[in-house]
Amino acid sequence: MNTVIYRFTDGSDKDFEYFYRKTEDYYSSIVGGVKNRADFVPYNISEMITDVLIAYDEDKPVGCTGLKRYSDNDAEIKRVWVEEEYRGRHIAKDMILQIEKRAKEAGYIRTILQTREQMKEAIGLYENMGYARIDNYPPYDRLLGAVCFAKSL
Repeated sequence: MNTVIYRFTDGSDKDFEYFYRKTEDYYSSIVGGVKNRADFVPYNISEMITDVLIAYDEDKPVGCTGLKRYSDNDAEIKRVWVEEEYRGRHIAKDMILQIEKRAKEAGYIRTILQTREQMKEAIGLYENMGYARIDNYPPYDRLLGAVCFAKSL
């Protein structure tokens, strides 16, 4: 693997759309089908994610994450994803650090995120990066299976 480079874009980027579809399929697979997560889908539309960071190995997109305004103080981290063959190389951590910096520069004081209990590796990463579990924030406070985290910037 060559040096990974990172590029900011937005939710309409073709590489992000690829990851968006891939993550939708993955999330549906871990809960037994899209019908079991239909209530989550409206809160994860790719075009709603204004700041997107994509990791590349040369010209190949290998990971992504996004940032979306949640409130005046909170930015929500969305779609942290690294292709399986690139995991374990600190790409997700690097992306989160960069997206946190972007959030801080935009004036946010905290980042928040939502995942699922089944996402053990993701939860471990978030906790190792200083995220703490919080009460589920809306709309996840009424969606079964969601777990939420936050970190002060």
